[in-house]
Amino acid sequence: GHGVPISEALIAQGFHVFGLDASAKLIAGFRERFPKAWAECAAVEESQFFYRKFDAVIAWGLLFLLEGEVQEIVIGKVARALNAGGRFLFTSPRQCVTWSDSLTGRTSMSLGLGAYEKILRTNGLTLDSTDMDEGENHYFFASRRSAANLNLND
Repeated sequence: GHGVPISEALIAQGFHVFGLDASAKLIAGFRERFPKAWAECAAVEESQFFYRKFDAVIAWGLLFLLEGEVQEIVIGKVARALNAGGRFLFTSPRQCVTWSDSLTGRTSMSLGLGAYEKILRTNGLTLDSTDMDEGENHYFFASRRSAANLNLND
């Protein structure tokens, strides 16, 4: 997206931020706001994630906009892009549900807590916790196993 407030807060704390969005308009806004940050206009499932590894990945308001199979692909790509011990935060309803997204008008889908936990585990990630804010937004906090716990095939 356009990077406010998440990228803005991270950059203010001294983090290096990489923005990815399929919308040319949103990436243009991101680049204008954060000219020193890296940015790519691409669908997340097609991105090469800047050909690098990350300590953390945030997918805010993204996964549920994708079809179920694409969500699984993206979670796998995130897992492979994380350093050992890296963190993954994403948002999606806790229950398995489909609805029409109010911002995009597109059909949105949450695979639900059980499915997300299984997909994360299959990809070498652990679901550490979930949370919900006063607006009933659900947060999933996952992490990649430490180097000592990684399989040789990871």
